[in-house]
Amino acid sequence: MKVSFIGLGVMGFPMSGHLISKNSNLEIKVYNRSIEKSEKWLSKFNGSVSTTPAEAAKDCDIVFMCVGNDNDVDQVVRGENGIMSSIPEDSIIVDHTTASARIAKELYIYCKSSKNVSFIDAPVSGGQAGAENGQLTIMVGGDEKAYLKIEPLLKSYSKNSTLIGNSGAGQLAKMVNQICIAGLLQGLSEAINFGQKVNLDMDKVIGVIKDGAASSWQMQNRHQTMAKNEFDFGFAVEWMRKDLKICLEQADEVGARLPITAIIDQFYSNILDIGGKRWDTSSLIKLLR
Repeated sequence: MKVSFIGLGVMGFPMSGHLISKNSNLEIKVYNRSIEKSEKWLSKFNGSVSTTPAEAAKDCDIVFMCVGNDNDVDQVVRGENGIMSSIPEDSIIVDHTTASARIAKELYIYCKSSKNVSFIDAPVSGGQAGAENGQLTIMVGGDEKAYLKIEPLLKSYSKNSTLIGNSGAGQLAKMVNQICIAGLLQGLSEAINFGQKVNLDMDKVIGVIKDGAASSWQMQNRHQTMAKNEFDFGFAVEWMRKDLKICLEQADEVGARLPITAIIDQFYSNILDIGGKRWDTSSLIKLLR
């Protein structure tokens, strides 16, 4: 099977590495806007480097991509040297970018009507560590027939992938995920800051409550670094800000109220103002100190 992977950032680089390392029956081509990342990838894994998305997609059965935002997705798929200019008919595009449901639905229709290509929206959760460890969670929107073809390959870098529904459903599910995370992190920030203010041993406190109703992944994995004021890792605030913007725009469109999410989005804006765009999202606690 011939595949390609477009976008070798902090997520795409390890994901594509797992893809080729765990599937000996694949031939893979990779593309990234900066050739240096492609060359670095080639020094670690077996494959070939392409100079455009079109070159990467030529003769491929499946094209995976993980880029920045709606505009990037659209350009990579429909641009002058985009995937659709060269991808064979009846192929599959798997988009791991966190983007809007609107662009997913739009490209689904475009790809299907142009070449009967299946466009799958498949945003991921788990951050850089999840990508590097091959333990991502993948929320998928699109046709079941296409999903069943790619599901074995998604297992290369995920611990769970689920077809949520039709085109756009994967992106909508990712919005639910980010809304949950924003609220959890603010609550955890307030709790840890409060505990420290009243001179509690927070390791002991978290040790006893982490197995109860208050527990979360964020508590299990971030409480110690939050207490120590360490944020130089994980899912960056600038990325979360992009994701929450998508959530809030979608909520406005359908008339859903996100009052807490809107407040926390502003808090992340405050983090950006103090130079924390690359800090982990748990840095919300900085605003309480």
